[in-house]
Amino acid sequence: MLFVADSAKARLQSIRSAKGLTEDYFLRATITSGGCSGLSYKLDFDNEIKERDQVFEDNGETVVCDLKSFLYLHNSTLEFSGGLNGSGFTFNNPNASRECGCGESFAV
Repeated sequence: MLFVADSAKARLQSIRSAKGLTEDYFLRATITSGGCSGLSYKLDFDNEIKERDQVFEDNGETVVCDLKSFLYLHNSTLEFSGGLNGSGFTFNNPNASRECGCGESFAV
């Protein structure tokens, strides 16, 4: 399961509205190689489900990821912070053994 915090839900709705995306667009979360800790998060809006995609609905939002990414994201919560220490989406990921200082990459 993937979870969506209230802060992330509000920001996703704001972005979707600003870009003129219809409700059939969902958030696609992908894990890629890279970053200072080895693995990086990538978020995009998409409206096409692919074979073997994992689909989750939480807090009124749909989050989709491929099977490989799901292995790294299982039980993670997507959050959004707009604070002075930097703004952006972050994952509270219980599978990460360490994260880089900027929070954009992790290792397991």
